[in-house]
Amino acid sequence: MNRRQSFRRQPWLLALLWLLYTPLSLAQPPDPEGELPLEELRIFADVFHHIRQAYVEEVEDATLLEYAIQGMLAGLDPHSSYLDARSLDDLQISTSGEFGGLGLEVGMEDGFLKIIAPIDHTPASEAGLEPGDLILRIDGKPVKGLSLSEAVTALRGPSGSEVTLTLLRDQGTQPFELVLTRAVIKVTSVRGQLLEPGFGYLRIAQFQSRTGEEFVEQLQALQQKGPLQGLVLDLRNNPGGVLQASVAVTDALLDGGLVVYTQGRLEDTDTRYHAEPGDLLNGVPVVVLINGGSASASEIVAGALQDNHRAVIMGTESFGKGSVQTVLPISEDRAIKLTTARYYTPGGRSIQAQGIAPDILVERARVETMARTDQVTEADLGRHLRNGEADGETRERRPPAEASLQARDNQLYEALNLLKGLHILAQRGASRTSTRDDGDEP
Repeated sequence: MNRRQSFRRQPWLLALLWLLYTPLSLAQPPDPEGELPLEELRIFADVFHHIRQAYVEEVEDATLLEYAIQGMLAGLDPHSSYLDARSLDDLQISTSGEFGGLGLEVGMEDGFLKIIAPIDHTPASEAGLEPGDLILRIDGKPVKGLSLSEAVTALRGPSGSEVTLTLLRDQGTQPFELVLTRAVIKVTSVRGQLLEPGFGYLRIAQFQSRTGEEFVEQLQALQQKGPLQGLVLDLRNNPGGVLQASVAVTDALLDGGLVVYTQGRLEDTDTRYHAEPGDLLNGVPVVVLINGGSASASEIVAGALQDNHRAVIMGTESFGKGSVQTVLPISEDRAIKLTTARYYTPGGRSIQAQGIAPDILVERARVETMARTDQVTEADLGRHLRNGEADGETRERRPPAEASLQARDNQLYEALNLLKGLHILAQRGASRTSTRDDGDEP
């Protein structure tokens, strides 16, 4: 049967092709190089017709077309997807900071669900799930063959209900199962504390709509406890989120300059984001912690501070998600999440599938301190010569809290030590400058 005969015998085929073509033709002028491939559209319509007529069970036309939309988006990249009413609600709720489930940021890889990062203080993080883990089965049902939306729906459920995950952590190892209890996930976007007097710590778990404001509030709260001499910004296992929130966080630490820019096929996807003048820390040293679970908006912050020479990046290489997704409504309760641009750091780097390389590589490790109780020093010797400048004083010992930090989180411990070193150098530099200014130059 030739193409003309096919159209004559199947008048609905012409209607389908017209529907497929009309939105594009109305949206932009005809482009000779961008004409729709009629042969491929005919094949699509024929497959559609065969399914309608011969599939073992009757399937509604609307359902078939919805499957076709899902397939088109799933074939593009792991982050483009079709959002039905439930998925759209979940997306809106997650950016506001409260949603139901396990507390996982996930994507599809080779047909399996890959964990990008568990969210702090959620069932997923408390169960020990790690970035890079592959979810093979959910309650015994294979993930392969499911769309991202379907897999996420399977992970969700009422708070207090259980779900069994079959996971693969490393290639060549055996899969293992974990039973997790679902909960209402309330994500605290930013939390802060003083590691030691003068040295602050801010942790961003996920970039939400109010993360920029919360970051400034937490930073100011730390400053009210005394002048800061250094700050650790922890972006480990932060899966990203709202792009504008990452710009706001970076803006707080930069005294002007480019933060990030995006480039896509459409003109309105080419955007440049700049920081306003005014560094809230006035140049106080910053160390940013990243790892393989730091993705998207986290990498925007790390890349911007790195390229603007505002912070030292420490940890391990980040995830490498350098694309921008736009939610495009297609009806009142449905939308598509479409990758529309790549983003670039101020230095022009695309981190897509590359990641941010840390300035100082520090792997996560289990550290055991070797405390020696039998160590003898000069002060232990009989008739030792006293210290003439501080007679009777004893040397200050390292506080036990710092030693426990080393054992608990060696990356954070190294970041704190680096900040201390930078502060010492800055003090000595200021002291030398002051001495030269006060003295007589020859």
